Amino acid sequence: MPMNNASAPTSSWTGMVPVDDTALAVTDTGGPGVPVVYLNGQFATQGYWRRVIAELGTGWRHITFDERARGRKSKRSADYSFEAAVRDVDAVLAARGVHRALVVGWSYGAVVGAHWASRNPERALGAVLVDGAFPHDWLDEAMAQRIRKMFRRMNLFMPLLRPTGLTPRMNADQMADSNIELGRLSRERELGPVLDTITVPVRYVVASGTSLGSRGDEQEQIRASLDAVTVRNPHIRIGAKVASNHGAILKKDFPAVAEAVREVAGLDRGDAEDRR
Repeated sequence: MPMNNASAPTSSWTGMVPVDDTALAVTDTGGPGVPVVYLNGQFATQGYWRRVIAELGTGWRHITFDERARGRKSKRSADYSFEAAVRDVDAVLAARGVHRALVVGWSYGAVVGAHWASRNPERALGAVLVDGAFPHDWLDEAMAQRIRKMFRRMNLFMPLLRPTGLTPRMNADQMADSNIELGRLSRERELGPVLDTITVPVRYVVASGTSLGSRGDEQEQIRASLDAVTVRNPHIRIGAKVASNHGAILKKDFPAVAEAVREVAGLDRGDAEDRR
């Protein structure tokens, strides 16, 4: 197990981290192990990672947080943009005194993780991207309308769940705008160059079947775009293709995600030893 070369607290910490006009609920297990920061799905919470964290165990420093207006404690914001999500990664790591970290992202969080790893090659130990960050042109005007219609329907019952933290404190238009922005950023001409510039180890854990809002084999067509990425960039590989669908992958195939984290951390240790 590689160790974190930065100073680290020996005890766990839970609290609020201010950023921009808001504050984020953060949990840091502390300790000297490799720092792993977990990036949630677009409207998910840090609780989704509990099985992965348990599988990896206490030899790692696990850092989780709820994005703006997600979960029970993170505050609302005037900015729910993708760039704000990337800034939040830096804000959380800075607040916890972590310079280098391994990023693990699911769905929307995988795209955030890919951008963060591309922009911070000296700070990223590597990345594990879970069923997300596929460069594919899936968004057109018809899809954008489907997205808006879906969130307006969901908004009929989502306010009832907001006090529990299971749904974000965002209105239907804000959620739709965020999802449509993700579609634009996922286009091959947008996301492809980001993935091509990554110079740290990346392992994908890829689900099977459909996801919320997809139809037929749409999701599998999107996933197939990853093949060209792995040909162009030798740092990026598919670590596992699992049976779970998009929504269940962290619940049912958490061992595959944990194994990918171990592999990426081991590769960083090997690179460090080669440089000595």
